[in-house]
Amino acid sequence: MLLSDYDYNLPEELIAQMPADKRENSRMMVLNRKDRTISHKHFYDIVDLLDSNTLLVMNNTKVLPARLIGHKDTGAKIEVFLLKPSYPRPLREMEEFVNEQNCEFTNSGEGCLWDVLIKPSKRVKPDTIIKISDELSVKAIKRLEENGEWLVELLFEGDNILDVLHRNGQIPLPPYIERKIPNDDLKKLDFERYQTVYAKDEGSVAAPTAGLHFTNEILQKLEAKGVELAYVTLNVGLGTFRPVQCENVENHKMHSETFEISQKAAEQINRAKSEGKKIVAVGTTTVRTLETAYQKYGCIKACHDHSELFIYPPYQFKVIDNLITNFHLPKSTLLMLVSALAGKDFIFEAYKEAIENKYRFFSYGDCMYIC
Repeated sequence: MLLSDYDYNLPEELIAQMPADKRENSRMMVLNRKDRTISHKHFYDIVDLLDSNTLLVMNNTKVLPARLIGHKDTGAKIEVFLLKPSYPRPLREMEEFVNEQNCEFTNSGEGCLWDVLIKPSKRVKPDTIIKISDELSVKAIKRLEENGEWLVELLFEGDNILDVLHRNGQIPLPPYIERKIPNDDLKKLDFERYQTVYAKDEGSVAAPTAGLHFTNEILQKLEAKGVELAYVTLNVGLGTFRPVQCENVENHKMHSETFEISQKAAEQINRAKSEGKKIVAVGTTTVRTLETAYQKYGCIKACHDHSELFIYPPYQFKVIDNLITNFHLPKSTLLMLVSALAGKDFIFEAYKEAIENKYRFFSYGDCMYIC
């Protein structure tokens, strides 16, 4: 499989810069795999497409304010993009871990070690201090990869790093969403709309964007129809959005992302499978959570684990039947995942039709239902 096989040309004006006026008003392309037909609807029509023979599984992760803007003592501007806690405990508990990493840290007693992306990475060396604000600084510890990934220590005042991040961080919008002149109204909009209505525990650095179309009213209507709802958690990280850089797709390695399945969710999913219900996944992160769990345990079980699963044709899905998903970037692992489910030719036919019909693409864009 070649990376170039998953490329397509997208007019720049079709990259959604703003969310739809209302979540449920996004357009939705419906791909029927059995009949190989394509129809055009809106997301609020999902209520008519799902029935009581359905278990809808969603990723309830919540997006962190993971983008930090700071400066070195020279005045140079540095951006720090939080990926995941490397060892999220108070520093007084980290000595053994840090010694194993063969690095030094400031024993302030209240910091955290994180894996981050630093831009521009070349301006940073071990022990560089990046000041974000009077209450938060970032100390570079160790370069992890040449692509700008670092192990850093967050130095902050207070007891709760999440409170500090909310005061000092920004919502980590993807780079194709431009906010050249950010203002308070836009920041408020992004804090609200780049988050699902059912988001629960903060831990992601990108939104599970297929879920952005749901409203509480739509969820209530689905439940009234007898559609069962289940929630899992995968903390979206570099594994989801890191570009594929090798021409031979099979050589690509996914970054690890943590996920959690509760006892309740495991029971719901296993029962639905045994009863012959359709498992409809909301988003590719939900797919990877469920398929990883089945691959590791032979069933869905309550667990806290990690996923490095790379799904591409001709992968055979073990858990999910149908998928609600957004339109994905060219050459991305997400485009390969949906191609494994619906067939590459059918997906590219759908993308061509979406472009002709001026669908809005990517995180704030429209969606498709693959059934």
